[in-house]
Amino acid sequence: MLPRIWKLFCYALGFAVLGFVLVQCWFLMHILYWNHWSPASTSFMESRLTKLRESNPKAELKYLWVDYARISTQAKRAIIAAEDMKFVDHEGFDWDGIQRAIEKNQKKGKAVAGGSTITQQLAKNLFLSGERSYIRKGQEAVITLMLEGVMDKRRILELYLNVAEWGVGVFGIEAAARHYYGISAVSLGPEQAARLAAMLPRPQYYDRNRGSAYLSGYTERILGRMGDAQLP
Repeated sequence: MLPRIWKLFCYALGFAVLGFVLVQCWFLMHILYWNHWSPASTSFMESRLTKLRESNPKAELKYLWVDYARISTQAKRAIIAAEDMKFVDHEGFDWDGIQRAIEKNQKKGKAVAGGSTITQQLAKNLFLSGERSYIRKGQEAVITLMLEGVMDKRRILELYLNVAEWGVGVFGIEAAARHYYGISAVSLGPEQAARLAAMLPRPQYYDRNRGSAYLSGYTERILGRMGDAQLP
């Protein structure tokens, strides 16, 4: 009886491992493709669109791809200053930032900081949902390593700027620049770029509460750091 159970266990384990490998291959194939071609949509976009269509069946996302060269330098600096100052130096994970986030969460007694890098956030936006679980974080880590292994930093930043959420149904820096300022991403000035960067943690909330005092204060802090941000 025991040998039979052991054999069944080995079969089940083998199928689980095979399934895991196939899923990772699926992710890797998409990453290889997106290293050269622009995504028409992402998992996070599709999730948001589904939610919007629950109340408005005709809802559509605002999403316009724009090449790296057509995004203002100020916008690139603002995003790095706000989200990931060590972006050009790390290999996908900011261990000091993760440690600070853990300490902050322990002090507050709840999750108030994440410590995710731009690459980790791109992994989530491209493939995963907004749910929080250890399994999702583990998969995010694997995808992060794939992204860093396949793409250079410039491509990672270009993708992130184009797929990040910036409001209710608003995705990408080009759509955001038009939505909030009526201009193209290449024309964004320092204050405009810093304000967009400040919105990233809660884009839907700040889209509805544009006069937030916290948003204004955070914008000023980002402006103060932008000069130190290194671009890929």
